[in-house]
Amino acid sequence: MALDITPTGAALGAHVRGVDLSGALDAETVAAIRAAWLEHLVLAFPDQEMSHEALERFTEAFGGFGTDPFIAPLPDHPHIIELRRNADEKASVFAAAWHSDWSFQNPPPAGTVLHSKIVPPVGGDTLFCNGYLAYEALKPETKARIEGLKAIHSAALAYAPDGVYGKDDGPDRSMTIRPSEAARNEQAHPIVRVHPETGRKALFVNPGYVKGIEGMSPEEAFFLLIELYQTAHDERFVYRHKWEKNMLLMWDNRCTQHMATGGYDGHARLMHRTTIAETAGRA
Repeated sequence: MALDITPTGAALGAHVRGVDLSGALDAETVAAIRAAWLEHLVLAFPDQEMSHEALERFTEAFGGFGTDPFIAPLPDHPHIIELRRNADEKASVFAAAWHSDWSFQNPPPAGTVLHSKIVPPVGGDTLFCNGYLAYEALKPETKARIEGLKAIHSAALAYAPDGVYGKDDGPDRSMTIRPSEAARNEQAHPIVRVHPETGRKALFVNPGYVKGIEGMSPEEAFFLLIELYQTAHDERFVYRHKWEKNMLLMWDNRCTQHMATGGYDGHARLMHRTTIAETAGRA
């Protein structure tokens, strides 16, 4: 089966047509999708009506299920989590900060799959940035400075009891988030990450989960991270994804960051998400 792949024209991303994801995929199709995924980092598949079982089957084809902590899964589907916001909800928009999914794990997940069920008529875009291009754009002296350094990743800011989604999150959040002291655990990863499948270097730090840099004072780490984020989130390296109902999106967490946006107050939004485990080697 020949895929119809149309790049977005931005620094990353492509739309893929010519394939029905509701059924089982043969090995040739899986290989073609994986190749496109590694090339474009973010793939959008429009017009895909998918059951829970189809979403699970698709995820398994690309590496199996990762572990999703802190968010309650769907009943009877332990690997699917629901990203929900009701029309009258007043809680803050979930995941509205740059991050790479579960980067505090070891190894972090290879990718994420998100399927749109309810899409608001306005707002709700998702932003992505290209970690390869961000690294390549750094000054030679900055590349030399960060080579060999490790950033300290932790979920504490978001999911600890005193975190953003902790006990003071508000009573009307429709998602079931489970804050935990386990969110304070830390994991170090290289700031310059070599992608286990492509061999390319990517900038692998994000403000959502990085709390410092090994061997560096908090102040020094803060200013270095700000410098890196300014490059990573430069508009040259960002793609703004606009959703349609029944669209499936898959992205590579090893070389991208993403963030949710709001702008749809008064409208509901519902997505189903799975996580693709890393099978190509540890971070």
